[in-house]
Amino acid sequence: MKRLLNNKKALSTVVTTLIILVVSVLLAGVVTMYAINITSTRTQQEDLRLSKQAIWVYADGTAFAAVAVDCVGGRDVVIDKIQVRGVEAAWSTVRYLRLGSAISGSLQCPSSSQNWSSMEYIDGEDPVAFSTPSTDLPLASGDTLIIYITTPDSINVNDIGTTIGLTIFTENAQYYVECNVKSAETA
Repeated sequence: MKRLLNNKKALSTVVTTLIILVVSVLLAGVVTMYAINITSTRTQQEDLRLSKQAIWVYADGTAFAAVAVDCVGGRDVVIDKIQVRGVEAAWSTVRYLRLGSAISGSLQCPSSSQNWSSMEYIDGEDPVAFSTPSTDLPLASGDTLIIYITTPDSINVNDIGTTIGLTIFTENAQYYVECNVKSAETA
């Protein structure tokens, strides 16, 4: 019996505790990384690209804002609201056209008394009919919306040459882009 008590080749309590702690932390790290990898590869992300943004103002104060919204993420989205310079645009002032792919040309300025049933939105394109939404706008993955806002509340002739922000809101995010206000008058 005395011989067993004199054998001191075992690990101390402190070293044993440290080994158990290190192993458990490493194991928890591996499990966490695995869970993050599984979750992130199976979750499709929302991603909108705003482009072709423009704001025009006529001498009589009539203004138009326009933007192309491309849904390039793997998930369909719903556009909740649109703001021009921080002021929400009423759905009754919004006109939209749904396309199956992105556009390459610049958006055209509408005439001051625009007929939305036959508008040429890109120079050289055939006239198309724009719709007025009554509620939030759904946008499928891979599709494009051309959005025009008639007479945004916060834009007037004195804003020509200034930079204005356009914001598109979805349930999960907001997308912001800026552009300079241009004169809509031509010679």
